[in-house]
Amino acid sequence: MKKNIGKTDRVVRLVFGLISLSAALFVTGLILKLILLFFGLFCLLEALVSRCALYAILGKNTCPIE
Repeated sequence: MKKNIGKTDRVVRLVFGLISLSAALFVTGLILKLILLFFGLFCLLEALVSRCALYAILGKNTCPIE
């Protein structure tokens, strides 16, 4: 798989993922907690693998090395 997420994108996704996971710890509603956990884990996964499926579909690439 080719990387399509650059450094700035990775950092933003990492921060959003950590914020979502942290927020999930303090939320009391089960549905909201699950949504925050899913979103947080998804953002962290994208940041770790430097790959975004939506970017691939749209043909977008923010990674300077192709």
